[in-house]
Amino acid sequence: MSSIEQRHHDLLADLQATASRLGRSAPRLLAVSKRQPAAAIAAVHAAGQRAFGENYVQEAMVKQAELARLDDIEWHLIGHLQTNKAREAARHFDWVQSVDRLRLVEALARERATGLPPLNLLVQVNVDDENSKSGCSVDEAGDLCVAIARHPNLALRGLMAIPAPHPDFELRRQAFRRTRELFDRLQADHPGMDTLSLGMSEDAGLAIAEGSTMVRIGTALFGKRD
Repeated sequence: MSSIEQRHHDLLADLQATASRLGRSAPRLLAVSKRQPAAAIAAVHAAGQRAFGENYVQEAMVKQAELARLDDIEWHLIGHLQTNKAREAARHFDWVQSVDRLRLVEALARERATGLPPLNLLVQVNVDDENSKSGCSVDEAGDLCVAIARHPNLALRGLMAIPAPHPDFELRRQAFRRTRELFDRLQADHPGMDTLSLGMSEDAGLAIAEGSTMVRIGTALFGKRD
């Protein structure tokens, strides 16, 4: 077993153990592959990983072309998306996790090509109301969900959030909890919502404790970037 295969195996085992200890279901692992070469993605794919997260549309498209032979990769856009990149995102990704404004919803719906399955979307919530961070406000999330649900070529799957990196982990946990409570309220009106994308390498356990169904992990899986 290669080192990257071992890290993948150990990471899945750690997520399962953490979830079991907390009485939760193990979350899906999203391998954050930004600034990783296509060869590293192929190696993690060979270990059984299928969902990969990229921050930048153009960078991802280069890798997608290099890895076209791996036709079962599920590509997630997790970085901020400019509206003028909506066409490429709508046609080259399976998921967009960073939907934070109505204009972007309409652009993605307009640009999703006929013949492709519905584009899976998560509403990104700026749960700590940070000026420097993307995401809609908690109060805006409901209207965005309604807007997404109107389009048959879009699929409202849930919420994503990146809490402020407080050194006090209890404050991070409270942010995760607020996001999960918002998810629960919105799910009552949108029962198709099934994904809560919360938690990264250092706070995945806190996110799992609060009901995360998907964690986004990069360095712990790929190793440090060059």
